[in-house]
Amino acid sequence: MKRALIIGGGPAGLTAAYELLKGSKAKNPPEEIEVIVLEESGLLGGISKTVNYNGNRMDMGGHRFFSKDPKVNAWWKEMLPPQGAPAYDDIVLHRTPPLAAGGPDPEKCDRVMLTRNRVSRIYFDKKFFDYPISLKWETFKNMGFLTTMQAGFSYLASVLHKRQENSLEDFYINRFGKKLYSMFFEKYTENLWGRSPREIAPDWGAQRAKGLSVMAIVVDMFRKIFPGKKNGHVETSLIEEFSYPKLGPGELWDVTGSEIEKLGGQIWRGCRVTKLHKDENNHITSLTYEKDGKEYTMEGDIFISSMPVKDLVGGMNGVPEKEAAIAAGLPYRDYMTLGVLVPRLNLENKTKIRTISNIVPDDWIYVHDRTVQMGRFQIYNNWSPYMVKDLEHTVWVGLEYFCNEGDSLWQMSEKEFSDFAVKEMVQMGLIDSPSQVMDTHMEKVKKAYPAYFDTYKDIDELRAYLDTIDNLYCVGRNGQHRYNNIDHSMVTSFETVHNILNGVRDRSNIWNVNTDKEYLESTANQN
Repeated sequence: MKRALIIGGGPAGLTAAYELLKGSKAKNPPEEIEVIVLEESGLLGGISKTVNYNGNRMDMGGHRFFSKDPKVNAWWKEMLPPQGAPAYDDIVLHRTPPLAAGGPDPEKCDRVMLTRNRVSRIYFDKKFFDYPISLKWETFKNMGFLTTMQAGFSYLASVLHKRQENSLEDFYINRFGKKLYSMFFEKYTENLWGRSPREIAPDWGAQRAKGLSVMAIVVDMFRKIFPGKKNGHVETSLIEEFSYPKLGPGELWDVTGSEIEKLGGQIWRGCRVTKLHKDENNHITSLTYEKDGKEYTMEGDIFISSMPVKDLVGGMNGVPEKEAAIAAGLPYRDYMTLGVLVPRLNLENKTKIRTISNIVPDDWIYVHDRTVQMGRFQIYNNWSPYMVKDLEHTVWVGLEYFCNEGDSLWQMSEKEFSDFAVKEMVQMGLIDSPSQVMDTHMEKVKKAYPAYFDTYKDIDELRAYLDTIDNLYCVGRNGQHRYNNIDHSMVTSFETVHNILNGVRDRSNIWNVNTDKEYLESTANQN
């Protein structure tokens, strides 16, 4: 019997485990593979985990579920069937969401996927702007006549004279003009990455702002004004509905973990992989992990890694000097969030979307205020009514900060971080006083965002070396050092399992996931 050791219990690792178990049993004759997942923390889901604090749930970073990939959508439906009856807030507000015939009732069953409204806006100068920026009267009114004219002429200049795209700054200015770039992209990008956009390769923009151009915005504006028959595809950023697990994204991975164990797989929690051992043939023979302060070594035949490439290569023997240096120089951005429970927010709901207690309907809001460090904030009430213990009388928000492990923000105690973040809430006008805060909770996530600068420019050389290791497969966001969405991470594991079960040596299909710059989601596949 072969043994497959899977490093990491996030979306990529758990998908690989489930698919490998299911696929090996379906072969004729069945192939016996022992599958063990080693997860460093006590929770499944990686950065897609859900933290339950005193009955209020926190989604680390916010995760919308939509994909153009039919297999991903079918997979999600298998794990969490789409709702067949209205959720609690739909009932109270007399809304009728899309319902699946025979689907579970979220009021009676937890294992269910909800359909939610997508609302994300930018908070700038204590005003709301659409995300992406839309060309409508409210936008012009918020910006003011002079700024609107400056933005218009700046955009025209970008149309007439395109920059060579050597940096993320060039990428954004080419699509929006210098004025809108300075208002809505520059500061946020600096907060997110800790670098000026001039220092970041344009790859990130190509991956995370696909389709975000003034032309796309104009098309979307006219689609809203003249809502005739929709075409087959919409841009990623313009999707208006998404699927979401009743109890947050971590629920999907908890369910997946249970299904893995039903198939005979094992999930070992609290196990931090520190080393991989190669023989003279460049073949991995075993790994070392730490648990409860002790080190253990375990042999394996197949190794699937979703751990950060930097740590993977750093813990591997016999790596050539150049490739080791590339891995050691790969940058990441870490993440901190503060859950804050308040009776209300000072934000007025001027939209036509009805909500419980008439709070603003946004799932998350991008903060572009140059006077604060906050990058985004989530309103968990709007993700799912079941994320908040007292939905009618409290608003549960998550204040998100991007930082580097070990910097002044990261080193703050929970009280220091709470005082700091709540002070920024007051400064932004979200609440009037810290005395309104009923409770807070801090969470930290290391290496949440693989970054596209420093030695990233040489990532292809590192990839080529990793592909010479015959029994190693790199999957997921950190496993490939690529800013993947959940569905992308899952597809890397689909491709990996296909290769393993069919004896395919070439890894290009795995690495090529999420390299299409025209990535579109079909409205038909959102659920």
